[in-house]
Amino acid sequence: MLVLRSRLAVGASVLVAGLTLAACSSGAVSSGDGSGAAGGAVTLNVATVNNGQMKDMEKLKSEFESANPGTKVNFQVMEEGDLRSAVTADVASGAGQYDIVTIGAYETPQWGKNGWLVDLTSELAKDSAYDVGDILPPVRDAISFEGKQFAVPFYGESSILMYNKDAAAAAGVSFSNNPTWQEVADAAKKMNSAEQAGICMRGKPGWGDLFGPLTTVVQTFGGAWYDDKWTATVNTPEWKEAVTFYKTMLDESGEKDPVSYSFNECLTALKEGKAAMWADASVAASMLEAADSPVKGKMGYAHMPVNKTKESGWLWSWNLAVPSSTKNKDAAVKFVKWATSKEYHKLVGTKIGWSNVPPGARTSTYEIPEYKEAAAAYAPLTLEVMSAVNPKQPGLKPQNWVGIQYVSIPEYQDVGNQCAQLIADYIANRSSVDDALGKCQELAQKAGDAQKS
Repeated sequence: MLVLRSRLAVGASVLVAGLTLAACSSGAVSSGDGSGAAGGAVTLNVATVNNGQMKDMEKLKSEFESANPGTKVNFQVMEEGDLRSAVTADVASGAGQYDIVTIGAYETPQWGKNGWLVDLTSELAKDSAYDVGDILPPVRDAISFEGKQFAVPFYGESSILMYNKDAAAAAGVSFSNNPTWQEVADAAKKMNSAEQAGICMRGKPGWGDLFGPLTTVVQTFGGAWYDDKWTATVNTPEWKEAVTFYKTMLDESGEKDPVSYSFNECLTALKEGKAAMWADASVAASMLEAADSPVKGKMGYAHMPVNKTKESGWLWSWNLAVPSSTKNKDAAVKFVKWATSKEYHKLVGTKIGWSNVPPGARTSTYEIPEYKEAAAAYAPLTLEVMSAVNPKQPGLKPQNWVGIQYVSIPEYQDVGNQCAQLIADYIANRSSVDDALGKCQELAQKAGDAQKS
């Protein structure tokens, strides 16, 4: 979710436009009759994130096109921050550039409430073959608003610790199923060398980049974004301890230039043996264990490290949604159902590899013998962690929102991006922790004040 300083002003203006639209609309809107262009020809424009499973979907689009003559599917694959900026601008303005968008659990219920997305509830319920009840309940709940489902999960995830077993053995370290952050930091120092970082962690600015894992570290250290009165609690000892710990661990054992690293960069580092350990999205395990992965069979997995809490994993899903502004509603709905169906999961398994099947979305996926065998190293752990985390209270104190690595208010995207840049500056030794947290406190408080009215 790379949002650099030059984009912050744009992000803020988009957010204002979105809030204005939210105040003027309610409920889902169905746009167009779905007939597409003359003669039944339809071109679907899909905006999606530059992750491995989405690239697999693009590879397999010909299967959908063959089964639906006259329909063509164009993919626009972007880095996470670029995707959010483009999709937010398009959907909030009703411009209609995209027929299908990839959005997160954070946006889905808010955008559904605003009327920006097609309500899929009836379409999914009346299709028994789709079997909407097969979607994992926590994931389905996260992408619904007032009982209406506004997206379908392409994959769901929590976060876990991933480590190279050979590197760990060579350094004489071992991991329990529930390690602490101090144990991980100590192990990272022992595994660190000139050729291999002891640990790789996200440092790239963005609320979904750096703040994805860092927010969970803050929570397990006892911190939170707000108290129960929406007073910001960023500039506190708990935040300072967590953020200082994160930077110190990267300084002592992390990758060089961590502010240029997010999910894809750490994934590559682990595959290439340039990093020994990584704490991040559980979906990464399927890529590390893919048939073409050089570290297949060499990885160990454990729960996300903790400090004061019992768990510290996040809960997230990347979802496919249909903007209300589409002129190709019927074809778009048909595509998102195809790309999240039981049949699609089997298609990925047979065409690309069973380890590449999108995880954390459907219960039935974990009952497929071939998938159980291919994903034996990480699939049970993924389900275990996703079932154990508590999005209603992930930290030590109750919170006014549902969400682990984000605050489910419209203002958070902009606040999170700006605060992530401030923390990234501290990680890169361009500012102090007190300066970063002090400025972030001011930004967070303005957003908190908006919730009090």
